[in-house]
Amino acid sequence: MSSCIAFIGGGNMASAILGGLRRAGHPAEDLLVVEPMAAQRDRLQDEFGVAALAEADASLSRAATVVWAVKPQLFQEAAAPVAPFIGQALQLSVMAGLRTDAIAAATGGARVVRGMPNTPALIGAGITGLFAGTGVSEADRAVVDALLRPTGRTVWVRQESDLDTVTALSGSGPAYFFYLIEHMIAAGQALGLDEAQARELALATCAGAAALAQQSDESPAQLRAKVTSKGGTTHAAISRLDAEGVGEAVRHAVAAAHHRAQELGDEFGRASGSR
Repeated sequence: MSSCIAFIGGGNMASAILGGLRRAGHPAEDLLVVEPMAAQRDRLQDEFGVAALAEADASLSRAATVVWAVKPQLFQEAAAPVAPFIGQALQLSVMAGLRTDAIAAATGGARVVRGMPNTPALIGAGITGLFAGTGVSEADRAVVDALLRPTGRTVWVRQESDLDTVTALSGSGPAYFFYLIEHMIAAGQALGLDEAQARELALATCAGAAALAQQSDESPAQLRAKVTSKGGTTHAAISRLDAEGVGEAVRHAVAAAHHRAQELGDEFGRASGSR
């Protein structure tokens, strides 16, 4: 069976997966990218040694797996010339919003997995939520897990609508932490540190707290309580966050992202003629 993997689109997420595959020893000759932008094709060829095509052609027929990594609004245009060659392939989509039935309808393929990765995949520290369409076997799931392993962890959800929650929580989630770090740095500067000092302290604190939470058997609430002595500095800060409604704002922010993910799925479903 062919081990060729074809990527439709060669942007950041495709590059993250390609880089992981190459580091894991996947042969360059078994990797193929369709990317219309010449500068991007040159970068992919130089960085990963892979063949990069300006447009789809019959060489896609040898792909056992196809990774869809174009912008979702460009999918219909990209799918038309690709579909004649990939009907039997396992398809993995990392496009936001596009549902498995829309992808299957546009490509004629029954084996469609939809994934929602996040940007830490670029350094192998990501997490991807995955949903398997009805034509996907356990063996296909294993192929997808292996393909994404170099980018971080994977979590399979039971129903496709759960991917809207994955999008809101982990897909968009890194931006929430960048936002927090941004304001922690600004606060440190306002209180007298220079930018480099504030940045180093904020980044190390966030990274260390995340690592501790991952390695601990205690819940985040328990870990927080352990460093929040009544009347102390942390207590003063947490009390102010509670008074400002920050916890509620976080829940509302995730809910807003979830709602928008649902809207995008509906919009792209209508555009493809599938619901």
